[in-house]
Amino acid sequence: MKTQRLQTKPRTQTTGINVAVCALRVQITDDKTRLMPAGTFHAPRGAAEGSGPWNLSAEAAQAIIRLAAARSTDIAIDYEHQTLYAEKNGQPAPAAGWVDPRSLEFRDDGLYGAIAWTAKARAAITPGPNGEPPEYLYLSPVFPYDANGVPLDLLHLALTNTPAIDEGAAQLAAARMSVTNDTPEETDTVNREQLIAALGLAAEATDEQIDTAIAALKAAKADAEAFRTALGAKDGAKPEEAVAALKAASTTAPADMSQYVPIAVFKETTDQLAALKANSNTAELDALIKEGLDDGRIPGKATADWLRVQGIAACKAHLDGAPSIAALKSTQTQGKPPEGAETKGDGKLTETELAVCKSMGISPEKYREANPAPAE
Repeated sequence: MKTQRLQTKPRTQTTGINVAVCALRVQITDDKTRLMPAGTFHAPRGAAEGSGPWNLSAEAAQAIIRLAAARSTDIAIDYEHQTLYAEKNGQPAPAAGWVDPRSLEFRDDGLYGAIAWTAKARAAITPGPNGEPPEYLYLSPVFPYDANGVPLDLLHLALTNTPAIDEGAAQLAAARMSVTNDTPEETDTVNREQLIAALGLAAEATDEQIDTAIAALKAAKADAEAFRTALGAKDGAKPEEAVAALKAASTTAPADMSQYVPIAVFKETTDQLAALKANSNTAELDALIKEGLDDGRIPGKATADWLRVQGIAACKAHLDGAPSIAALKSTQTQGKPPEGAETKGDGKLTETELAVCKSMGISPEKYREANPAPAE
């Protein structure tokens, strides 16, 4: 997860908070160095500001460890607290080493951390080959504390042999920890525990889970803005205000009932129209069949009944393609059997019937099935 830095006021929100400087011998154990003593302790000879007593308990140490874990930078160690004097004397404040803020741990005798010393500083704290004392004996932490003398944070440290600082330096350190409304300064990263709590995640949430929760918040904000825009709500309008505006809009314009009819009336009208259309089609079909029977395009009752079942479209198609057969309308032989005509009852089709089969596109057998020969 990428660490977010904020422009905000300093972390300690107490105006005029006290800042202390004490000292303890440089003590390296298991690659970690004691940074602040446990229990009650004082400045070695009394600093002008903050002479103690101070008391570092396990609980207070854990609070400092949590603050340190949220930092984006290592904790600096300088020489002779030059970091506090740099603005006053204009001299640089070179580092003697850096404390990894995530390495802090509390032991029975104090707060420990892993230090990466510069080559110069390591030589300065190492005794000579013949037992000569080192250049520097003391490591002096700078820390704010509350009215009860409880350390609140670890700001930085220094290699020194005179750990107490004068009043001006102490006031400068205190000013840096005071809350001002005029010149906000950049502080360390957002506190991880506070961020996890604000997102409603479990205390052991991973970086990926935090990133996902932040992305969900951004998406929800975008959806809310789109919703407000769709409703025509003002920027920043609360959800209940947007819903109230929507309800008001839905009740301000009642429906014009002159443009609507009851569903029962609509159904009755459509049923009547359907019945009229059906009756009209039936009458038209009857007229077409009668016309076809009269002019011979429909040879007989069986064909007429068959076309009636097929419907008006099929009947029109048949009539459009069938020739008018005059022989079916009147007898050309004036009632006398035509010369060479087949006798009744033999089941064979006459020439006229064969012509009907050809015009209708059906076989003689199908025609005879639909139009049986009269009995003798």
